[in-house]
Amino acid sequence: MNRLLFLTGICCCLVYTTFAQTAPRQFSVAPSPQAAGFSAARLQKVDSFLQAAIDKGLAPNAVTFVAHKGQIVHYKAFGYRNRESRTPLKKDDIFRWASQTKLITTIALMMLYEEGRFFLDDPISKYIPAFRDAKVLVKYDRQKGSYETRPAATQPTIRQLLSHATGIPYDHPLDSLLFGGHGLSVFPTGEQMSLESLVNNIARRPLLHDPGTQFTYGFNTDVAGRLVEILSGQTLADFFRQRILLPLGMQDTWFYLPPEKQPRLVELYALPALDSPIRVSSHTTDRHFALSNTSTLYMGGSGLTGPIADYAKICQLILNGGTFNGVRLLSRKTVALMTRNQIGDATVWDRNDKFGLGLQIITADTRYGDPASPGSLTWGGAYCSEYTIDPREELILLVYTNAMPYAYYGEFVRKFRILVYQAMD
Repeated sequence: MNRLLFLTGICCCLVYTTFAQTAPRQFSVAPSPQAAGFSAARLQKVDSFLQAAIDKGLAPNAVTFVAHKGQIVHYKAFGYRNRESRTPLKKDDIFRWASQTKLITTIALMMLYEEGRFFLDDPISKYIPAFRDAKVLVKYDRQKGSYETRPAATQPTIRQLLSHATGIPYDHPLDSLLFGGHGLSVFPTGEQMSLESLVNNIARRPLLHDPGTQFTYGFNTDVAGRLVEILSGQTLADFFRQRILLPLGMQDTWFYLPPEKQPRLVELYALPALDSPIRVSSHTTDRHFALSNTSTLYMGGSGLTGPIADYAKICQLILNGGTFNGVRLLSRKTVALMTRNQIGDATVWDRNDKFGLGLQIITADTRYGDPASPGSLTWGGAYCSEYTIDPREELILLVYTNAMPYAYYGEFVRKFRILVYQAMD
């Protein structure tokens, strides 16, 4: 066993042990930072960093949520919901979650797993016939519009969907050939189409590699969302609402916002380069899809919107081993399974981290997690939102803004994480 896998195994054991031995925490406001194990003076560095980013025009706004052993230590809003109108940001304003949606879809599917609806190593094609004859792309010629494929060595499985190991990408070299234009949309478009039709189109594309051999980030969780619909007999939106969002008190989380909640949606901004002025994003669809409340496309990989405090409940539920505020969605054993390495020797991009089921696992040799404890869990969204769940420290930390591209903002969220950890006493 190589050193990385050995260390990852240790990390996963630590995560499991924490889930098994810690009583579930609920949220309460810490009487003081010191009472919750933080230095008030050092927490000011968080405020200074976020305010400076806004003052320099590097971010339009930021909202934070940090809780240690269930005590809320830092929950603040900075900047503007809309810079042009100078509308101040409020803590309960609504953000586009993008890929943070993936953990909620994973929870939904694992709830059905606990009901005995499927095995993780079932082939996807058992439930979605469009994947029955999975092929792998061998070569292609864009100019000639030709390509070659071969049969996949194995059929992609549900486990591989949830760990991004199927070979299903977002951008595919054959998209323009197969679909014309710009290919399949990564984010909701507000169109009157279904998740079923999107997933059938995803199945038309050959895989980029044999299933289980690499980590390839892509439409996997949208396919998982379709499995939720097939196995439950409900739309993904209805399953979320009835089985997850309302039981946890996540009243403000939606795929498409009701009219009365739409004014709380933050504006979407763009920062093409660090020396460019921040401006309203030119991607009209990304800006407005959440307002298309008649759409029927529920993207399990990127579609939800909501306030940061709603998502904090999901993070605390994972930290608690599947329960929050007296509502149990998953068993602690299922959560432990989700936090085990599922991608073998592969790593998440250049981060040197592993991936479980719906969650990135920070390793001892991480190039991304910085001071987070080995075994911590994290992921973010393309519009710049991110969470970290640290079982060893019983800590959750989230920071949101809504701006693109992620190239700069990935640095933004990492620096926030460093500043939170440095404030711990």
